[in-house]
Amino acid sequence: MKAVAQEIEVRYPDQAKRSDDEIAQRALNILKWSVQVPADRIQVKVEKGWVTLSGTVPWQYQRLAAESAVRKLSGIRAVTNLIEIKPHVAASDVQRKIMDSLKRNAEVEADSIRVVVDNGKVTLEGKVKAWYERGLARRAAWSAPGVTMVEDRLTLGYD
Repeated sequence: MKAVAQEIEVRYPDQAKRSDDEIAQRALNILKWSVQVPADRIQVKVEKGWVTLSGTVPWQYQRLAAESAVRKLSGIRAVTNLIEIKPHVAASDVQRKIMDSLKRNAEVEADSIRVVVDNGKVTLEGKVKAWYERGLARRAAWSAPGVTMVEDRLTLGYD
């Protein structure tokens, strides 16, 4: 794991504003302490208080957890999350896991939903009976390993 401070600035200890190198070190520390983030896969760059995260992780929740952890730091102006999700599974496994998850959920009629997986992108098509069922289907798709994007083409209605 490494961090880069683009511009190092000398300041007195009683100044409240944080320097880029200090923000970068604090960002690395908070990522190391997070149990949800594989810190060795994340790079941090800080320029004028703007934090840019890059690297690769296998899960969407890890990408979001890294950004959430860094956003809590004082002295930052903004966060850009360029962390990529790199799947470690085959598309057929992803599709099967999503369908199994939908079938386990009694509130969603899995037979009315079509799941298409292409290079980590999941497309959900078909009909659901209520808005919350759309949310359940999206969460099921995001919970599958290797999913990098979910496109929701589900419509509301009854057959």
